[in-house]
Amino acid sequence: MFLNQLKTAFLLGLLSGLFFLFGYWLGGEQGLLMALLLAGLMNLLAYFYSDRMVLAMYKAEPLDQGRYANIYKMIEELCVQAKIPMPKLWYIPTSMANAFATGRNPEHASVAVTQGILDALEPHELRGVLAHELSHVKNRDILVATVAATIAAAIGYLAHMLQWAVIFGGTRDRDGNRSSGIGALFAAIIMPIAAMLVQLAISRSREYLADETGANISHDPLALASALEKLEAASKTAHLKPETPVETATASMFIVFPFTTDGLFQLFSTHPPMEKRIAPLRRMATKSYSWEKREL
Repeated sequence: MFLNQLKTAFLLGLLSGLFFLFGYWLGGEQGLLMALLLAGLMNLLAYFYSDRMVLAMYKAEPLDQGRYANIYKMIEELCVQAKIPMPKLWYIPTSMANAFATGRNPEHASVAVTQGILDALEPHELRGVLAHELSHVKNRDILVATVAATIAAAIGYLAHMLQWAVIFGGTRDRDGNRSSGIGALFAAIIMPIAAMLVQLAISRSREYLADETGANISHDPLALASALEKLEAASKTAHLKPETPVETATASMFIVFPFTTDGLFQLFSTHPPMEKRIAPLRRMATKSYSWEKREL
């Protein structure tokens, strides 16, 4: 768990470094500040209101407590283990087998499940998934994602500013020397891509962390491993099509990547390869079994 947290901190530092390096090379402190403020404002609004937007986007309805009393009971028990408040529970009427958590902090959190995941999983597997989603809440992953998105967006704004500067007469470096138009255009293309790849790496590191934390909360890593295997298989037949940028931006929220993973989507996936998520969970189960055997 510590290594995953350390990896996230390193990647956030790298993303920040890219931003300030790009700004230093561009030579415009005002532009640097403007890009950061604009990106921060947009993502601050997303931080406070994204849960409502995402739930509305996927036509989520409050989960019927009478019909799904077992899920409410699971969540209550897991929240006690995780030491977080009870989130709001939502139901999404789609055959896609998936789930996600959203909300700016544990006091304003929501967990949504689809009809597909309710049909696909056994109760113990669903419990493992719910523990994973509560881990995102406990680890404040929405906050981490917002910070990463803010810096990446700011780099994108700087790149657009640089492109326009090249078109209308070139740019100057910090010493007042005219920069190469080709070099500036190359930087304007490469830097946003680099920022996006680092942002995706942060998202993948948080998935590993949520898997590990969820397994510790549920005390059943094999249940989550089994659930992930089934969800991976189900995603091949029922998944979303990334028709809008907004839908694409929500991909990291789901427990499994909600779009097709063919071709370039494997490179730009917000989730690690499934086999790399399942292997640590099985190792956790083996280690736990070994310690239980020693105690006996």
